[in-house]
Amino acid sequence: MAATEQVARIEGLLEEIDGIPDPAAQATATAVVQALLELYGEGLGRIVDIVAVHDDGTLAAAMGDDELVAHLLLLHGLHPVPVEERVRGALDSVLPYLESHGGSVQLLGVEGGVARLRMEGSCSGCPSSAMTLKLAIEDAILQAAPDVEQVRAEEGPPRDGELAGFEVLRAGPAPSVAPATWATAGGMPQLAGGGLLLKEVSGETVLFLRPSERIYAYRPECPGCGASLGAGILRASELACAECGRHFDVLRAGRCLDAPALHLEPVPLLVDGSGLIKIALGAAA
Repeated sequence: MAATEQVARIEGLLEEIDGIPDPAAQATATAVVQALLELYGEGLGRIVDIVAVHDDGTLAAAMGDDELVAHLLLLHGLHPVPVEERVRGALDSVLPYLESHGGSVQLLGVEGGVARLRMEGSCSGCPSSAMTLKLAIEDAILQAAPDVEQVRAEEGPPRDGELAGFEVLRAGPAPSVAPATWATAGGMPQLAGGGLLLKEVSGETVLFLRPSERIYAYRPECPGCGASLGAGILRASELACAECGRHFDVLRAGRCLDAPALHLEPVPLLVDGSGLIKIALGAAA
């Protein structure tokens, strides 16, 4: 059973305890749960202390990467990886997507449950909305550091097309924004040496490209002729359509180098701690 399912089951049982009509029975059940939490918390604390003495950091990192173990450690305030380090790693995982829009992000610090960021660069001419970028940043941080309560980007007058300052609460995106579905695309050993790959993820075909060390994702249709770019040719950061011959810069939001009005449609992409790739399907572009 996944950690999220186990947590949901426990929350459901706790709600049942709250609904026990007998006050004495309810108090006893609550006391048992609290005692168990304290017992496990004390035991986990001792385990973390022992690991800290004998570990070179490898075991602590592995514990932090395990979803269920990380949840238990966070529950007791014992996560072995500092929250700022986890947030920094989360931002590193989403950088390819931000950079594909000509932008970047800098972590200013984490204090009092608030992660403060500064958006850099510009996504001028990018087909994806600022809200889609916020979605990618929010998801990356809150997955890696669920103990972060707020994500705040530094306010400031943005240049034309630049992502302005914003604030993300744990409650998630505003109701007016249709949330994307994050799907696991798995690992891609076929791209170990670079190149491109068409792959179906949750019923949708996505074009994955690796022009350098990082992987990028786009919708596979050529905006010039409508043909699939799966047969395209990738040289350095330029993708050429095999049908119409138009060239696209895959590092800069898929902008067409031959016809500036055309561009590919980027797909939000994250890489988790285990190296698995996740993409956001249904995100507004």
